[in-house]
Amino acid sequence: MPKVFEWNGYRFHFFSNEGDPREPAHIHVRKARDNAKFWLRPEVVVAESRGFSPRVLSQLTHVIEERRDEIESAWHDYFS
Repeated sequence: MPKVFEWNGYRFHFFSNEGDPREPAHIHVRKARDNAKFWLRPEVVVAESRGFSPRVLSQLTHVIEERRDEIESAWHDYFS
């Protein structure tokens, strides 16, 4: 489970096995038992979520938008 970064106690990561065929670039976020998955393109959107409030999902979306290039770079470095 490669970690890309942490922010305010939230862990932003992806899984080593992201499907076969591999899904498009995305990021998973976890804090305690809560978790979510976000698609990165064409815009950052919540793919699925369990436990996070709408307010937190909005904050996480903003963080991902700001750091999307970093996330995509980590994704492509890992899976290339």
